[in-house]
Amino acid sequence: MDFSELERGTDEVIPADEFRARAAQAAKDGVRLRIKAGFDPTARDLHLGHTLLLNKLRAFQELGHEAIFLIGDFTGMIGDPTGKNETRKPLTREQVEANAQTYKEQVFKILDPERTTIAFNSSWLDKLGTEGMLRLAAQHTVARMLERDDFSKRFATGQPIAIHEFLYPLLQGYDSVALKADVELGGTDQKFNLLVGRHLQSGAGQRPQCIMTVPILEGLDGVQKMSKSLGNYIGVNDAPGEMFGKVMSVSDALMWRYFDLLSFRPLTEVRGLRAGVEQGANPRDVKMELGVELVSRFHGAGAGEAARAAFIAQFSQGALPDDIPEVRIAAPAAGLPIARVLKEAGLVASNGEGNRMVEQRAVRVDQQRIEDRTLMLLPGQQLLLQVGSRRYARVELVAGE
Repeated sequence: MDFSELERGTDEVIPADEFRARAAQAAKDGVRLRIKAGFDPTARDLHLGHTLLLNKLRAFQELGHEAIFLIGDFTGMIGDPTGKNETRKPLTREQVEANAQTYKEQVFKILDPERTTIAFNSSWLDKLGTEGMLRLAAQHTVARMLERDDFSKRFATGQPIAIHEFLYPLLQGYDSVALKADVELGGTDQKFNLLVGRHLQSGAGQRPQCIMTVPILEGLDGVQKMSKSLGNYIGVNDAPGEMFGKVMSVSDALMWRYFDLLSFRPLTEVRGLRAGVEQGANPRDVKMELGVELVSRFHGAGAGEAARAAFIAQFSQGALPDDIPEVRIAAPAAGLPIARVLKEAGLVASNGEGNRMVEQRAVRVDQQRIEDRTLMLLPGQQLLLQVGSRRYARVELVAGE
């Protein structure tokens, strides 16, 4: 059995030999493995970094295995402390349920709804009760919990760790017991929690699940983790033109990582594209192929080609997009700094990002590049603002506070 596509883009498979033997035996016997991927609905929108697990779940789904998309509506109210240096603020059940609904709408842009099992972990965690929670907590020690990297760092530096945070890995692990998972998928930062699942399954008399971790996807800057707060993300719900433009903005080197982790093209085809570039093909044209694929995946057949045509018209022929938003911003008589206007126009996430964009020479006003972050824009001005190659707004500054 060829495992190259299943293991494509993974960081680690635990235990690798056991996973391969299990998958090979399932294929031989015609057995469907239960593949679990869990998501806590702590925000409303998904970006492409989130879809790495969905892509892997889809790969198993296409081989006939049972894809279980687990929505952590119970654990979402706790908040996964992974990678955090402080206790996360809990969400209400109403917030979690609203976010969960948007997740269901977005994930089926990747997964086949007819072949996907949707599960909510409140179905079994609500029923645990005090006795069940105590029995669960008894299966792990504080010393074992402190082996987790983020807990150990917080403990060493005197940062508070709430008792309920220790429960999170146990509850996630119990999900695997409740679902009788054969394989659990997760990011590299989830490894500890996934191993807890193996431990609890063994204690429950189940065959412990195998684990497959995927890398953390770098954002458009190629350095930091893809994140909406950093403004370096490609959102699942981004408009076709915006999504295509963002793909085109990644570096030629990062493009290949995106192909490996995000594309559904066979590995042999990706190797062929890479060989073509090494032999002189324009990487820009190859990057467009990735843009077409991703836009079509999230917006339907034909959307990718339309986005490519619009991009070529806009940036090769100097045309402006047809759908530039128009914004009215109140400004005092002394005016507003350029970074503040960019933020108010929705072109950047914060004043800090606006200043960074100016410093990086990525801001234009009326198609003139701006390099002075102290520039003040005054009431009465009507301006065309541009950030990077794809973010535009027509802004009218009106007198006001």
